[in-house]
Amino acid sequence: MTKPGRNQPCPCGSGLKYKRCHGRLDDAVRLKHLHQMLGAREAEESIRQAQQGRGKPIISLKTADHQMVAVGKTIHWSKTWKSFPDFLSDYIKKKLDPAWGNAEIAKPLPERHPLLQWYDSLCRYQQKTITTAGEVVSADVTGVVACYVGTAYALYLLDHNVELQARLINRLKDPGNFQGAYYELIVASALIRAGFTLTLEDETDASSKHCEFAAVSPRSGKRYWVEAKMRSVTGLLGRTSADGGPEGRPLSRLIPHLNNALSKPANDERLIFIDVNTPFVMDADAEGKPDWLGPAITRLERYEQESLTSVKAYVFVTNMAFHRHLDTAPGMAAFVFGLGMPDFYRPGAIRVTDAYRQKQKHIDAYVIAESIENYCVFPSTFDGKLPSESLGRPTSRVKIGETYHFPDAAPGGITGTVTSATVEEDSKRVLAGVASSDGQSHLIWIPMSDADFGEYSQFRDAYFGQVVPVQKNPKTPFELFEWLMETHKTTPRGNILGWLSAAPNAEELAKLSDDDLRMTYCEGLVASMAAMASKAPASASLTPPEEPEAPAS
Repeated sequence: MTKPGRNQPCPCGSGLKYKRCHGRLDDAVRLKHLHQMLGAREAEESIRQAQQGRGKPIISLKTADHQMVAVGKTIHWSKTWKSFPDFLSDYIKKKLDPAWGNAEIAKPLPERHPLLQWYDSLCRYQQKTITTAGEVVSADVTGVVACYVGTAYALYLLDHNVELQARLINRLKDPGNFQGAYYELIVASALIRAGFTLTLEDETDASSKHCEFAAVSPRSGKRYWVEAKMRSVTGLLGRTSADGGPEGRPLSRLIPHLNNALSKPANDERLIFIDVNTPFVMDADAEGKPDWLGPAITRLERYEQESLTSVKAYVFVTNMAFHRHLDTAPGMAAFVFGLGMPDFYRPGAIRVTDAYRQKQKHIDAYVIAESIENYCVFPSTFDGKLPSESLGRPTSRVKIGETYHFPDAAPGGITGTVTSATVEEDSKRVLAGVASSDGQSHLIWIPMSDADFGEYSQFRDAYFGQVVPVQKNPKTPFELFEWLMETHKTTPRGNILGWLSAAPNAEELAKLSDDDLRMTYCEGLVASMAAMASKAPASASLTPPEEPEAPAS
């Protein structure tokens, strides 16, 4: 499969250049091409955001043999950076001071700062995965990658999007203050990736209590005060017997940390993050959930019932346990509790439309939870493109709307434009719909390499060059409802009214807003599918009781 060049002979055999034959655009095709270009740009941005988050894009330039990266007001450059993690490796050393790092490395390993202990572990991991010097290879994200690269990326995000204060760097380098600064970086990274604008507080001002920083949502416009606390454990993250607690009882500091956070004045709503800092263990008796999750929810519910104030806060309880599992897949878990918010994810039957409205009301919390879930995703490229595209790796990827020559599809091959593409995941191959210039439609199977399938798995909705929501086997009616809402977000109002024209309340439906009409239609589809699945007669009810999906990871 090859994509013809504009000035190359057209592979159809006409004898004309490709741009004069299959590449020629008439007015109708030009308009279609414009829509395709806009769709392609949307897909590129989707892929970039999946890697970099919703903060400021990476600003970089490849000139001659130098890779340049702009961070805040500073330009960094090197001849050796081939991937963005290469840049991060040099960036964190520079920010923490190479002399300080070398002094730590000179110490016996157990006496080094936690960051330099992670660095040693990371170097050993790289020695196992990189067999040829200078070669770009893919490697699994392990606990040590999440710890060290995650810290480097969080520092970069603050520097690039807000400000990297010298006081934070000093706290990070001080073993006694490292844990607090490290968890604040995790929280700040998650919020920046979620698109929030951060405002740092003046922590040198001791005249009054204040939160770590403020965060403004790009979706709701709300301003939140942010507080981050992590349980201290002796022997971990620089803590000693003088300032650390015992290994067990992961919830021992949950309520004290909550009280401490709420004691600080805040003029706006609150985001409170509390990490339980415990081994990552899933309880087999709790449907694969962490063994501390149920008791944590119970304690927060009791706290809410016994509270004498009407305080409200989104309380994120996390266990970012990467530092406990350096050589294995990173362990992490989180959930969010709406303190003083009875309409935020509480147990009980609820219509999918009501659940959807509640989720939109509290969308900031859901987006933050999603960002926490994706904390271990780091950019691999400077330009936000797929590694296969940015690094020039051989690939069988096709893009919808592009024209290719498929030499093995038929005797003499087939030249045509890809109109659709889907992946048969079990066999790792693409089924592409292709329209040739003779008006014929073809279905062509394209095998995928492991690297191609890995990229597809990470960027499903935009992998084929246009944003096409991929149904992810919804497990609940609410997940199905959300997918249907996304699928029909651009469906014209007239189409939906036409589909509902036979409904007995069609006149009332016509008075609904666009959003309410779409929700009513999608709710009806969910009800119909549920009835079909149970082999029961379709009910006139459009209100199957279901809980909304919890904003947790």
